[in-house]
Amino acid sequence: MKLTVLGSTGSIGQSTLDVVRQNPDRFQIHALVAGRNLQTLCDQIQEFKPSVAVVAAEQDLPRLRELLDARGIHSPDLLWGSRAYIEVATAPESDFLMSSIVGVAGLEATFEAIRAGKRIGLANKETLVAAGALVMGEVKRRGVELIPVDSEHNGAHQCLRAGRRDEATKLILTASGGPFRKSTASEMSKVTPEQALNHPTWKMGPRITVDSATLMNKGFEVIEACWLFDFPVDQVEVVVHPQSTVHAMVEYNDGSVIAQVCATDMRMPIQYALTWPERAPAPVPRLQWSQARTWEFEPPDMERFPLLRLAYQAQSEGGSLTATLNAADEIAVEEFLAGRIGFPAIAEVVEETLSRVGRLEPKTIGDVLDIDRHSRETARIVAAEMGARSAVR
Repeated sequence: MKLTVLGSTGSIGQSTLDVVRQNPDRFQIHALVAGRNLQTLCDQIQEFKPSVAVVAAEQDLPRLRELLDARGIHSPDLLWGSRAYIEVATAPESDFLMSSIVGVAGLEATFEAIRAGKRIGLANKETLVAAGALVMGEVKRRGVELIPVDSEHNGAHQCLRAGRRDEATKLILTASGGPFRKSTASEMSKVTPEQALNHPTWKMGPRITVDSATLMNKGFEVIEACWLFDFPVDQVEVVVHPQSTVHAMVEYNDGSVIAQVCATDMRMPIQYALTWPERAPAPVPRLQWSQARTWEFEPPDMERFPLLRLAYQAQSEGGSLTATLNAADEIAVEEFLAGRIGFPAIAEVVEETLSRVGRLEPKTIGDVLDIDRHSRETARIVAAEMGARSAVR
């Protein structure tokens, strides 16, 4: 099977390539799509020998050629920009698209790959958070296999194999709780970017790590779960599970609860998506049940983590609100990491942006992208206002 990897230099992309590395007779790489991490992309081209490599910016192409030439590496076709993302995602030579670019940058390419009938491994949250109705409508029309890669949704996908969908009454997603699970509101007001980026369980990129600290990431997962598995939002529950070993649970109408449990390693759900419906041998060490272990579960505190509450509200009210939620959060996290707003202000920026932009009804992916741009502009204004007020105090 030939793969196109959107976001090959990110954490999911690199884990995907490790699964490919372990299964050279089963998987080959058609295209690698990266941002601006040219050194890592060069390493990947040297090892996996794709037919095509894509970077985000045109000005990076000469530098990438220099890096390849300096090592004597045969260069694949080199392309750049969002149109190239779509070209490789829909290429007839590719059988499977791993969509793992963070942000809406991968939305159009993923949507067009669905229209082209490609099998999709979805690790990009924004695709469904921003455009769930449009994307899943197209999935159903085309009869496309869309396999979630996020550990929680991948776990839910596995749990739902235990019974009929109409027998399932509740979907439970687990959250580690992040580094501030036990912090007071006063302590959270003083959180630094360095502290927020120190996740206790997972190694991820900066934005998703901060989103895990605010539980916004879990809010996005609630929205995704509604679209992926056709659950109303009031049937999707979040429970804090610091050990991150149980990834998801499904409750059935007889009261039985099926849980998916595996090592906290993203290569597990990635391989599941690549090989589904087969279960291939584990790509990582198995859990050792001879060792004593304790699992804790507790409800999330919506007062200390208001972004989770906002996610539930946005999904319940529908329309464009979840697209604005995502865009505003991305800008707010950028502003926090740059030191221009405090940690609690991330939620404040998002809530105010939702209020100012309001609810719209996107009809096309272009509409979604327009709403995304407008929401980002609004969030920047809101963040600047909050930063200015904070500086005056």
